[in-house]
Amino acid sequence: MPRPSKPTPAQRREQRAASEDPAEVLDAAARFLEARPRSEDEVRRRLLRLGYRPEMVEEALARLLTVGYLDDEAFARTWVESRDRARPRGEHALRRELGQKGVERALVEAVLGDRRDDAALAAAADGDGAANPDEAAAERLLTKRLGPILREPNPRRRLQRAYALLARNGFAPDVCSTVAKRTLAASAAAVGDDEPGTEADG
Repeated sequence: MPRPSKPTPAQRREQRAASEDPAEVLDAAARFLEARPRSEDEVRRRLLRLGYRPEMVEEALARLLTVGYLDDEAFARTWVESRDRARPRGEHALRRELGQKGVERALVEAVLGDRRDDAALAAAADGDGAANPDEAAAERLLTKRLGPILREPNPRRRLQRAYALLARNGFAPDVCSTVAKRTLAASAAAVGDDEPGTEADG
């Protein structure tokens, strides 16, 4: 006796569209949230792509927000902290990434403002830390990727490569220039080399 064929993706979407069970939609949302925190808009888009009706999706989102399982402010803070720790990005890139996740602009600006305030407080307490969180993040990123850059024999191109790396990761031009020069100068001083080069273009 032949086994029944599996439903096609289109058929599964039709089944979901016909569902009247709120628990099914909540379960789909919970599975999506298992891997990592998500923004409200990410969960909404996921559930709609799966085929659930908009009113069922909004009902599920309201429930998740009520119980605190969805929280865009907590999501944005976690995203920024994770980036700063593991994959440093500049404010421009963080703002763009959170916008793509559907986080409201005012909330993004508040989170980035707190990031700046925290960096200023930490710098004041340490006495030698970077008051600009983008400079601190740029230094971490450049230090992690410095090996290949230092293998460039031409000092000017070395500086340009450092600048370009930071620019690609959303750091402002002044941060790119300051951090590239400072980091390469410190590296050159550590090995007794000459100055790392002249100012990068751009």
